[in-house]
Amino acid sequence: MSDKKQIISASPKVRKFARELGANLYQIHGSQREGRVSENDVRSFIKESLSGEIAKKRTVTPQEYEHSEFGEIDVQPIPRIKKIARSHLEKSWNEIPHVTHHDEADITEMDKFRKTLRDLYTGEKISITPLTFIIRAVVKALKDYPNFNASLDLENGKVIYKKYFHVGIAVDTPHGLMVPKIRDADKKDITALGKELKKVSTLCKELKIDKKEFFGGSITISSLGNIGGSFFTPIINQPEVAILGVGRAETKQVFMDGKYQSRIMLPLSLSYDHRIIDGAEGARFCVHLRESLGKDFAYKLAV
Repeated sequence: MSDKKQIISASPKVRKFARELGANLYQIHGSQREGRVSENDVRSFIKESLSGEIAKKRTVTPQEYEHSEFGEIDVQPIPRIKKIARSHLEKSWNEIPHVTHHDEADITEMDKFRKTLRDLYTGEKISITPLTFIIRAVVKALKDYPNFNASLDLENGKVIYKKYFHVGIAVDTPHGLMVPKIRDADKKDITALGKELKKVSTLCKELKIDKKEFFGGSITISSLGNIGGSFFTPIINQPEVAILGVGRAETKQVFMDGKYQSRIMLPLSLSYDHRIIDGAEGARFCVHLRESLGKDFAYKLAV
């Protein structure tokens, strides 16, 4: 019959290969004798199809109407730092299978302790942000869960485990977001970490920080505590495999010891690379953070 499909010449092995890849043999041009389809033909077809899909995704659909047709507008160039970050963030989001685990840590005792810190000699109040305690807690968790302090070498099928603890801190500047590293965070106490945070933040805002300080991290912390908000989905900073988002602490009524009590709860949002970290490990990492920042924080963090 004229509407009957033509017979495609291909071995059982090639047919199975095409089925596994979801390729339609009727759409593949065979390069062998009498149009017989080979495995290489299937591979070439898949490669061309994927290239076509990528090209389609990159094609920007023109707007039907210009923005200016609806009112006054102001067109400004994209800031340089946002231009640099744009491709990096897009690459990370597209390549890494992100999973974000949300949790809350009870930091009531830690916050009270933080607000009572004073200099032993002058008696003056010492200003220490919660972020310094969070850095200590993260480093302690990295030691117990080394998959979070790793990078993937997919080309060679390897996992690179880092023996150092350089914690990236997302710094909000007038020029855009920057992520400098707090080097050897495991060797610094609360006071030293506080001073280091102020130093790198100032250098970023004044654009005086060395470019190398944006590389070689273990994990990144993105804190919105001084702005507001609770849970969000932070994007992993490649080649790292995890990032911790921290929201603004809030006083809530929590049922404890048979009654409701006012407790200061800190929102945590942990995004991780599902290719190396599974859900159970992600949950355990968050539980570890909660315990380190909880009522036994002084013992857990060796403050």
